[in-house]
Amino acid sequence: MTARIARTGSLSALVRPSRRAATIAALVAGGALVLSACSAGQITQTSDQVAAVNGNFADIGEISLRNVHIAYPNSEEYTNSKGGKATLGFVAINNSPDTPDELTAITTDAGKVVVTPALPAELKPQRDLVAEAAGTAETETELATEEETPLLVEITNLEKDLTPGLTIGVTFDFKENGAVTVQVPVDAGHDTPRYQESEKAAGEAAEHGGGGH
Repeated sequence: MTARIARTGSLSALVRPSRRAATIAALVAGGALVLSACSAGQITQTSDQVAAVNGNFADIGEISLRNVHIAYPNSEEYTNSKGGKATLGFVAINNSPDTPDELTAITTDAGKVVVTPALPAELKPQRDLVAEAAGTAETETELATEEETPLLVEITNLEKDLTPGLTIGVTFDFKENGAVTVQVPVDAGHDTPRYQESEKAAGEAAEHGGGGH
């Protein structure tokens, strides 16, 4: 049996075969809307939005993962420090027009993953599954094409400090489309240039009432 190649960021990762062989649709995942420039003299409200986090992405079968990142700690509960806990944010998109899937597991060597509500989580055709990392819910929602009930994904008993600039391997396992491991970056919070760009874009959109240049 031929193994499937999953696209993760700019690299390819070898993953186990799945029960459904299908090519990935030309997905935009909302990220293209967020990052696209104005065209044909018309400007949508999302055309000036910039994701506040440099999250990673991956494609496996009909599933697209977007804006996968560890949230910047913004409370005493989430410290991102060794022995403490962090939260994971992402958007999972089922591009299949008719086949549902389930996210059955999320694992990492960085600590124990706790998901609320508990997995498995259903991923309907042409729908999204959103994990809202603590303090960055607006970012995930921006990239979701149609938001479902969000998950809270916590990584507890951290094996090491998760500081900005580091990445950790996180594996997502889907019942129909297989498993893929993503190198997940740690959010730098409000100091990241992309956050500042997002704040600037939001201010300009408010000033112009969401209109054109």
